[in-house]
Amino acid sequence: MTAWRIAGNDMLVGIRLTPGSARESLGGHWTDEAGACWLAARVRAVPEKGKANAALIALLAGALDWPKGAISLESGDTNRLKRLRIAGAARDAARLSPLLQTWVDMT
Repeated sequence: MTAWRIAGNDMLVGIRLTPGSARESLGGHWTDEAGACWLAARVRAVPEKGKANAALIALLAGALDWPKGAISLESGDTNRLKRLRIAGAARDAARLSPLLQTWVDMT
C-alpha cells in the first residue's frame, strides 16, 4: 500500500487529516471505498481558515526535513482527504519513500 506517488519532479502524498486532535502525529493508514491508501495525520489546529492545513504542512515538513515552502495543498482544502505536493521530492525519493512507508505501516 502506498499513499504517495512520483509526479514529474514532485511527490504527491494522500493524507487523511484529523484536525483538533489532542496531539500531532503521522502514522497509520486509511483505505477508502475505491481501495486507495491514505496516510493518517493528526494536528491540534482546528479546521478554520486554513489553520489545520497549515499545521499539516508544517508537521509533514518537519517530519521529512523538507522546506515548508516546498509543500503545497494540491486538493482537499475543506475535506479530510488531502493531496499534498512536495516540490522537488522525486530527486530524494530514496530517502523519503521509506519514511512515508514507515508511517503508513504504523497501526
